[in-house]
Amino acid sequence: MMQDAKSQQSQEKYRVGIVGATGMVGQQLIRMLKDHPWLELTTLAASGNSAGKTYREALGDRWCMEFPLPEKLANLKVKNADDVKEVAAEVDIVFSAVSATKEEVLRLEHAYALAGVFVTSCNSAYRMDPLVPMLIPAANSHHVELIEMQRKARGYKDGAIIVKCNCSIQSYVIALEPLREFGLKQIFVHSEQAISGAGKTFKTWPEMNNNVIPLINGEEQKSEIEPLKVWGRVEGDGVVSAKEPKIRAKCVRVAVQDGHTAYVTATFEKTPTVEQIIERWQNFKRCEGLPSAPKNFIHYLSEPDRPQPQLDVMTENGMAVSVGQLKVDEYGVSFTALSHNAILGAAGGAVLATELAIAKKLVRQKSLATA
Repeated sequence: MMQDAKSQQSQEKYRVGIVGATGMVGQQLIRMLKDHPWLELTTLAASGNSAGKTYREALGDRWCMEFPLPEKLANLKVKNADDVKEVAAEVDIVFSAVSATKEEVLRLEHAYALAGVFVTSCNSAYRMDPLVPMLIPAANSHHVELIEMQRKARGYKDGAIIVKCNCSIQSYVIALEPLREFGLKQIFVHSEQAISGAGKTFKTWPEMNNNVIPLINGEEQKSEIEPLKVWGRVEGDGVVSAKEPKIRAKCVRVAVQDGHTAYVTATFEKTPTVEQIIERWQNFKRCEGLPSAPKNFIHYLSEPDRPQPQLDVMTENGMAVSVGQLKVDEYGVSFTALSHNAILGAAGGAVLATELAIAKKLVRQKSLATA
C-alpha cells in the first residue's frame, strides 16, 4: 500500500463534496479535509433550506469546531443535495452525512453513484448491503475488493458506494482485531456514548447536563450485528457475515461531549495472557502510508484510571483507540477502550476508508479540470 500511497501524492487532487455539510459530521469532515494532501474540498451541499446561502449563512451559530471556520468555505454557496446532476458535475467523491430517512438515503446515494461519483457514506442505510463494503480499514481493508463487484452488479460505471460502520463499534473492534488469532468466541460490551454521537452539544441539548439516558434507539442491535459483517468473508454475492463471536451490547448516552467509552469482556478459545495482549496491541500496524492513519491505532495505557475522554479522546488527532484497565481472569479478557466517535468513528474513519480505496486505485477521477 505504501507504494500506491506515495504515488498518489504526485497526482492532482480529487475533487470532493460534502452532502450534509451543516451537521456535526459534516463539520468534522471539514476538519479532516481542509488541509488534505490528496483531496480538495470544492463543494458543500445540504437541504433545500440551506441551498443558495453561503456556508456561513447556512450554519448560523451552529459551528461546533474548536478551529475557525475556513474563510474559503465560509463564503462558498451551498448547493441542494437533491440536485445530484449539479453536484456530481463538480466532484469525484462525495462524503454523505445527510439527515434523512433510510429510503431517502438509499435513493440519494444510489443516484450519486449512478452519476459517476464515489460515495463514502456516514449514514447507516447501506451498511448491511452485502455488496457495499462497510470499512474499518484497520480490520477489513480487503473488503474494498467488493467495489468492482458492486459496480458490475449495480451498473455504476465510475461511481461506487462504501460506508463506515456505527461509531459505537470502532473502539472494541479495533482493539480486538489483533487478538482474533486466539479464537474470539463472545463479547459483552457496555458502551457509554457521547452526545456528539447524536449530533448535539450541551448548548443544543441542555437536558443532558448531569444526565444518563439508558436507551439509544437501535444502537444495541447495530453494535451486535455490524462487527460480524466487518469480520465476514467475501463470496460470490458479496460479504457473508461471520457467525461468531456472539455479541451482547448495552449502549447508553452520557454527559460527555466527545468520546465513546466501551467496557469489554471477551472470551476466547485459547485465552491470551496479559503480556500477549499488550504485545499485540503495541505492534498492531495497519494502513501505513495513508495520510489520515495514526502512527499506532491502539495506545495501551497502564494507569489504573485511564482512558478518560478529557485526557485521551484526541490521541493521534482523534484517530486512535486508547485502551486500559486490562485484566485476564476466569471470566475472560476485560478492558476499557475509548475512541473519538465523531472523528475515528465518523468523519475520520470515512476519510481513511476513502484513502484506502484511492491507494488501491478504485476511485476514478472524472476530470482533472478544476470545478
